[in-house]
Amino acid sequence: MSRNIYDLLSGNRFVLGDGAMGTMLQDLGLTGGAAPELWNAEHPEIIRQVFQDYVNAGSQVIITNSFGGTSYRLKLHHAQDRVAELNRAAAALAREVADQGYLAGESILVGASIGPTGELFEPMGALTHEAAAAAFAEQAAALAEAGVDFFLIETMSDLDEVQAAVAGIRSVSDLPIAVTMTFDTKFRTMMGITPVRALQTLSEAGIKIIGANCGNGPAEIRRVMGEMAAVRPEGVYLIAQSNAGLPKWVDGDVHYDGTPAVMSDYALDMAAMGVNYIGACCGSTPGHIQAMGEALRTQPIPEHTTAAADTGEAAPAARQQRRSRTGA
Repeated sequence: MSRNIYDLLSGNRFVLGDGAMGTMLQDLGLTGGAAPELWNAEHPEIIRQVFQDYVNAGSQVIITNSFGGTSYRLKLHHAQDRVAELNRAAAALAREVADQGYLAGESILVGASIGPTGELFEPMGALTHEAAAAAFAEQAAALAEAGVDFFLIETMSDLDEVQAAVAGIRSVSDLPIAVTMTFDTKFRTMMGITPVRALQTLSEAGIKIIGANCGNGPAEIRRVMGEMAAVRPEGVYLIAQSNAGLPKWVDGDVHYDGTPAVMSDYALDMAAMGVNYIGACCGSTPGHIQAMGEALRTQPIPEHTTAAADTGEAAPAARQQRRSRTGA
């Protein structure tokens, strides 16, 4: 079976991704502020089980536990000298689970998570393009060595940082690259980037898988992806990975309010827009992914209008249309 993400995307109307890793690990004992990447070495059996649970739920792609795997992020945990070790372990654990899926006749790919450094670029901060690219290259080399199938640069707000990550990856690997940014500040990134600008800039740079993740939940990402879908260049695949709603304090713990039913509606609306890769982010679980997959397989895909790109109103209307047809 092909391990090429483009083959998987072109051969399916949509690909079902996985869900959260960080919030899953918090539910399993990771303390606030601790580095999830350390668990690749300290608790590999837990990371492996999370991957297996997503595969059992129907995920066709699993994403490595390496979001904060650059030296800049690991330095916060005095682990900046463990970049290669922790990223190789992250990829190896995902690869092991994916390969078991191949033996069972399933096509499961491994995406390598690469998140922001947490630093500001010049002139707002001290980080240079060259330094950032070198850090991303160090991380990417270890992930590629351990057998990932593509890179997912995710939760970005600054196009300069995305470009540094792309440069770093391309200096050590020719694997495909996907990019998602987070448009959580009035439908812009924290650095003021609009969905349309992100799509155009990244597609001109040769990125073929572009979209949004994290943010303020399904309602926000519906509008973001609608704007991207309205101007998508030929040959570009869209990816959406929404948070499972918004976090709320309940009895002293954080809970996300996006139920599996809410995320199923989101998945159907993404499919209606022509989004090719549909997954989830913070607060989501294998239960959410299973519900999303079942909805995509068994429920009618609602008709989509370009009005959603401007107002965000087409999605609720489409859901009402779908419920009237299914009796839900």
